[in-house]
Formats: sequence, C-alpha cells, structure tokens
Amino acid sequence: MGAPMDETTKQRREAAMRELTEQRDNYRKKEGISKGRRGLVIVNTGKGKGKTTAALGLMMRAHGRGLKVKMFQFLKHDTAKFGEHRTLDALEVPYQGLGDGWTWRSRDLENSAEMAAHGWELAREAILSGEYDLIVLDEFTYPLKYGWVAWAGVEETLRARDPNLHVVITGRGAIPELVEFADTVSEISPVKHAYNQGIGGQQGIEY
Repeated sequence: MGAPMDETTKQRREAAMRELTEQRDNYRKKEGISKGRRGLVIVNTGKGKGKTTAALGLMMRAHGRGLKVKMFQFLKHDTAKFGEHRTLDALEVPYQGLGDGWTWRSRDLENSAEMAAHGWELAREAILSGEYDLIVLDEFTYPLKYGWVAWAGVEETLRARDPNLHVVITGRGAIPELVEFADTVSEISPVKHAYNQGIGGQQGIEY
C-alpha cells in the first residue's frame, strides 16, 4: 500500500467524488449531435507550448484509423529532421517543409514571404485534390497574420474542399477571421515554461 492519505488529498478526494457523482446523475446526452464523418477545421493557437505537438497527435490518431494524412510546415525548412520527422518517416506519413527557418532569424523577410505564398499554393493544391483525409498546416497562422497569404483565398479554398476533409492549422495569433470560420479552436496559454527557468530545449521534447 502507498503512503497514508494526507488531509489535503482526503479533502480533494471527497470534493471530487461529490462533484463526479453530481455530474453522473445530471448527465444528459446532448440532442442534435450529427453522426458520421464531417470534415472539421481545427485551430491550435495561443502562446503556450504544444500546438504542433497536438496536431501531430491528431495525425497519429488519424493514421491509426487508416486515414490518409499530410503535414505542411510553413516555417521549418525542407531538410529539417527533428524527432517528429523521424517518426513520420518511419510511419511513411508525408510531410513537407516550406519555410526558411524561424522568421525572427530570417535575413530576407521578402524571401520568407514569397516562400510562404508558394507553400500555400502547394497546400491549396493538396486540399483541393481530394487525395487526403486530414491535412495539417503547421505554423500557418503566421503567413495569415503577416499578410503573406490572403485570408479570402484561404477561406475560398476551405469552403471548396471535400466535405470530409479535416484541416488543422497551428500557430500563435490566429486572425479573427480564421477563429470565426473554424469548427474547433483551442488556445494554449502558458503557465510555466522550463525555458524561463534557464533550461534549454530538450531533444525529444522541443525537437
């Protein structure tokens, strides 16, 4: 057996059991929920860590269900080989780097903008191809936020896509139009981060 339960843990347990019992007794399945497949637009935004990580988790889930998936990365370059790329290679899940690294390190922001616009054309073609079940546009909020890609064209493409295609968009500062358009939006807020304590990025965690 474990250590004796302290008073704080005991109080938490008792309060939780009351709350869970009430939730169980009051649970009613929401009416009007549609059944079957429907393509979603999902946005992971906010200043906290985990936006791309969450999108990768969705890719793994979809791949495990036999869905055809692909990821376009708008900041990472096409030779990047971080941990996620090694896993995607092992699973034979396609991805494509479209950027020149992090924007705050770019020596030629005009070139960064041109690469983002070209990358969007490649992603747009994939979205409209009908070949995929889920497409991730990683760090795509930045080209939209910076005006490198026009929202009007993105919205038109998303509306024209196969109705069963899921599209996941990640990055900080999602523009209001995207938030309004999306089906599901999660904002990840930072509470603590190891970097602020002087701890650098960890292999297998950050990259």
